[in-house]
Amino acid sequence: MSYSHTSFDVPTCPLCQRPIPKDVPQSLHHLIPKLKGGKGGPTVLLHHICHKEIHATFSEVELAQVYYTIDSLKGHPRLEKFIKWIAKRPPEFNSRVPSKRKKNRRR
Repeated sequence: MSYSHTSFDVPTCPLCQRPIPKDVPQSLHHLIPKLKGGKGGPTVLLHHICHKEIHATFSEVELAQVYYTIDSLKGHPRLEKFIKWIAKRPPEFNSRVPSKRKKNRRR
């Protein structure tokens, strides 16, 4: 599915490759989490739903050590499935993102 825009300055989400119009919820993603040494490091502009999916999938440690590039994020099976699903939606589409993986809790 393709979407046309009249403005030349509409950024493209590097995760899902859909345009990010200025009126659509968007987020800056630190490729290396700020708490893991990424403060002041590279960031990428993403749709808010794409950003939420990244943080629902990975821990801060995983993002810092393994998934600190767009290509590595795209290569993860859960994000591959998400990208195929979200690519069929218009840029303004927003939905709830499944919560983070459940951690073992001590009682």
